[in-house]
Amino acid sequence: MGAVKTPFIVHRRVEFADTDLSGIAHFSRYFIFMETAEHAFRQALGFEVHTEVEGVAIGWPRVHAECDYKSPLRFGDEVAIAVAVSRRGRSSLTFSFELSVEERLVARGELASVCCRVGGESLELVPIPEPLAAAIDALEPRSPA
Repeated sequence: MGAVKTPFIVHRRVEFADTDLSGIAHFSRYFIFMETAEHAFRQALGFEVHTEVEGVAIGWPRVHAECDYKSPLRFGDEVAIAVAVSRRGRSSLTFSFELSVEERLVARGELASVCCRVGGESLELVPIPEPLAAAIDALEPRSPA
């Protein structure tokens, strides 16, 4: 994973429920932070994770998730989560994340999902809806604020 050029940043405070007894965020919470930022990013583009397109229910099951931890997050930290689309395929989206506190890099991560028709007994891979693909393609990455 390279450096994230980000069009979107979400801020979140590390809550007590995110931490262990020593006040350090549990490793699993980083994935929740990334997913929450991804959802906010999608909403900012005008889309939800589960939506209907032309009467078809669409969902985004995960196919890949990773996180490289650089420095601990602690109770009370204000973490900035930078989100960028690092890859858009015909039916897949890969998001890259950088989590930081002030100037300190805390973690880098990646989440990849595929676009599927949902609601039946099985999932069916479908192309990314054109309005979402166009919104993503129109993004102009800029430096974090």
